[in-house]
Amino acid sequence: MSTQNVETILIRRAEPEDFRDLQRIHGQPRAVWGTLQLPYPSAQVWRKRLEKQAGNHYTLVACMRQEVVGSLGLAVPDRSPRRWHVGEIGMAVHDQWQGRGIGTRLLAAALELADRWLNLRRLELSVYVDNAPAVRLYEKHGFEVEGLLRKHSFRDGALVDAYAMARLR
Repeated sequence: MSTQNVETILIRRAEPEDFRDLQRIHGQPRAVWGTLQLPYPSAQVWRKRLEKQAGNHYTLVACMRQEVVGSLGLAVPDRSPRRWHVGEIGMAVHDQWQGRGIGTRLLAAALELADRWLNLRRLELSVYVDNAPAVRLYEKHGFEVEGLLRKHSFRDGALVDAYAMARLR
């Protein structure tokens, strides 16, 4: 990853008009492989998701030369007051932009939002055990594997395991 690539990545909050870009990202085979999304996403589904986002859900996008190339959702679930301190993360990067610092910048922005503005003490995520680049990225940012979720999801014709990971501060 070059420093030049990192410097040219713009992170911003997603806007409703970004729906087609998010549909395009989640339509990529590698991107959808690493998420809980289904292939062949509908533009209307993404439009509705962005238009109806609750105040406790933050979708960040990474842009290169005006093109949205990655997204990260940070949700603070409506739960018991006893879980006020917890956020959940999910991320996807366009296939052509993976391995170029996009995920690093998105995750760093989400951690700053969680730590400095939302006062979250625990961030949770699940990641497929065979997604080694994502596991390394999360570990680099202080996430630890807390458990193995056996047969967590159905992906590409088979049940696959995932790690439950969390970052505490």
